[in-house]
Amino acid sequence: MNALKTPAYRERTERATTSSAAKDDGRRRLRLTMYPAPPQEEVALEDFERTAIDRLRVLKGIEDAMTRGTKPTDMEVVVQKLQQQHLPLMDVVTREGDEERELKDAVSHFVLRLAYCRTEELRRWFLAQESTLFKYRFKALPASSQVRFLEDNALPYTALTPSEYDAVKDALDKIRQAQFGAAAGSTEQPAGAMAAHYYKVPFEEVAELVRNRKVHLMQGQAYVPREHLASLVVGIFRSRLSKALAVTARQWAAKIAPMEADRLTPVVEALSSRHLGTTDYSQERGVGAVGLADLEGLSAKSMPLCMRNLYLKVKEDHHLRHFGRMQFGLFLKGIGLSLDDALTFWKTEFTKKMPAERFEKQYAYSVRHNYGKEGKRQDYTPYSCMKIILSTPGAGDHHGCPYRHWTDDNLRATLRSLRLTPRAIDTVMEKKQAHHYQLACASTFEGSHGCACEIGINHPNQYFEASREVLTGGQPAQPAPSPHTPATASKPSRTEAAASGVPQMGSLVSVQ
Repeated sequence: MNALKTPAYRERTERATTSSAAKDDGRRRLRLTMYPAPPQEEVALEDFERTAIDRLRVLKGIEDAMTRGTKPTDMEVVVQKLQQQHLPLMDVVTREGDEERELKDAVSHFVLRLAYCRTEELRRWFLAQESTLFKYRFKALPASSQVRFLEDNALPYTALTPSEYDAVKDALDKIRQAQFGAAAGSTEQPAGAMAAHYYKVPFEEVAELVRNRKVHLMQGQAYVPREHLASLVVGIFRSRLSKALAVTARQWAAKIAPMEADRLTPVVEALSSRHLGTTDYSQERGVGAVGLADLEGLSAKSMPLCMRNLYLKVKEDHHLRHFGRMQFGLFLKGIGLSLDDALTFWKTEFTKKMPAERFEKQYAYSVRHNYGKEGKRQDYTPYSCMKIILSTPGAGDHHGCPYRHWTDDNLRATLRSLRLTPRAIDTVMEKKQAHHYQLACASTFEGSHGCACEIGINHPNQYFEASREVLTGGQPAQPAPSPHTPATASKPSRTEAAASGVPQMGSLVSVQ
């Protein structure tokens, strides 16, 4: 990170140091922000990429922990360790080292904002992980710093004064007794200490707490305990970031991507493929390694339930509707089925119910299109778990996520057909009923393969590759893919970057 010490950075550090030395009231600048504007410092191209990768390691670690069903108390430890390894920050900025870490945090956030603004799926992923990171950072702040944060960001939440607390003390005690028992109601702490534990919040912002009678209402204000404050602040952070991502997406398409086509665009676009690990499923994996004769056995042993169901339905009905063909066809492409074999597969099944001429006229084009041989000649990416979960199958459709879209009885019957034990089936059903669909899929993997799924399931093709690893004794069924890294042929070297100038964050992602 020493390369981040640009002249602008040094000037900013000197100003902050001088200002801090002049203050004796202890009010240092908080390191946690809502990222209202990008930093104006110039950043070397190598640091531009490296800082973003460090932040991605944090966000990916958060996603993996959430996918494994980590408890909230354990998540605090996970996030703390990830930050210590990749994004170390202090609560407040007090010295030059803290300034440097603060700059790295801001730069990495805005670089990833560029990388993940380009599609709805990328925006959704980035928004979820950044909101989780922000939540645990906010909760880790001491109470005094949380109050400072509300003030610095002009949030409409104010702590009660001792006199305000005395006026509603009895009502607040009754609410605490109803929630935690009689012993939790009264307290011997002074009014000043207890007042700081409650905040006045516009009641419409805490509708869920009002509905569950967990807050006291008076004159349009809800008196919210500090333990619920984090969710309110995270909601505002999420809303602001969502709007900023939409603005950035428009700016990226209209101005930034064309302007930086030969320098930053390849780096930024490559970064977004890392949210599912180093595997890029937009290209066929070991084309030809999976043939038509393999599909029957693979469907029974290694395909996730969403894909196994589509395979069985096309065998049974000799037809799939559009979104089912897209979901399953791109999956087959991702596991290594060649275009010729894909055309043969679909034609063989469909022509059992229709003439070959109709297949060629209505369906062959879309198969070639998915492989980048028609239309824009774009290689389409196999659907991720999130995209499948968020789909909305209708009557007669068979695509979607079984753990979300199937009835409990249907899912139980299918799990029994996979010869899962009753205990494993109960585990899967518990995850489904708790709306943890990817965890349910991971539990199915564990029950059918007899081993732990440590990495969680984020993608059907990931499930398939993990299954082949287990069933072939650690040897993948197809050639292992080369890691997809941001270092592409179009990326300039350090010398070329210096010759062409270094990117200035403010000019790239000014979204306010």
